[in-house]
Amino acid sequence: MTSVLHIAGSPLRHQSRTRLVAERFLAQYMLQRAEAQVRELDIWSTDLPAFDEEMIAAKFAVLRAKDPTAAQLARWEQAVVLARSFNQADLYVLGVPMWNFSIPYRLKHLMDIVTLPEQNWRWSRAEGYVPLLHEKRAVVVYSSAGDYRQASLDPRDHQKPLIRQWLAFLGIEKVHELNIAPTLADPVDVERVANAALVDADALAREIAHL
Repeated sequence: MTSVLHIAGSPLRHQSRTRLVAERFLAQYMLQRAEAQVRELDIWSTDLPAFDEEMIAAKFAVLRAKDPTAAQLARWEQAVVLARSFNQADLYVLGVPMWNFSIPYRLKHLMDIVTLPEQNWRWSRAEGYVPLLHEKRAVVVYSSAGDYRQASLDPRDHQKPLIRQWLAFLGIEKVHELNIAPTLADPVDVERVANAALVDADALAREIAHL
């Protein structure tokens, strides 16, 4: 049974274009794969533990010194629980609006919490960094006020390169992208772009459902 994790990156609900397209993809996907289980992780309503001095001290005590206190074990477990829940998915659907040329700060917070050594990556002197998540797939819905559909050609776009690098670091290399851009334009053009993204979401969902 396929496990799908929808990570909603926008604090908006009905006004969010990334959420609308992501939900369209999920609806079409479920029409093809009714047995799939879909979970939503709304980063704006999820209690994300702070990755502060106490969390870093707990991390070092658990992974390096191997002598954590009970309080440190409990603190580190907060991050491990979220990471393991994240790791369980077979298919990730991410809504990623561009904020100030990058991504929403709460999404970066989630990435920092769930990207944990020995959970979804490891390191050794012999091998360096080794990703641990394999045979997984991601669909990323991007939106941006500017027309940054070709991220590799525009040095101002720190949205897509960051997400691409993060997914690759974890071992998620089967990545599909849907773009809604530009959203700061003539309303007729924005509507056309948004509708095209919905059509693309339908087609992509049917394609992935039958892989």
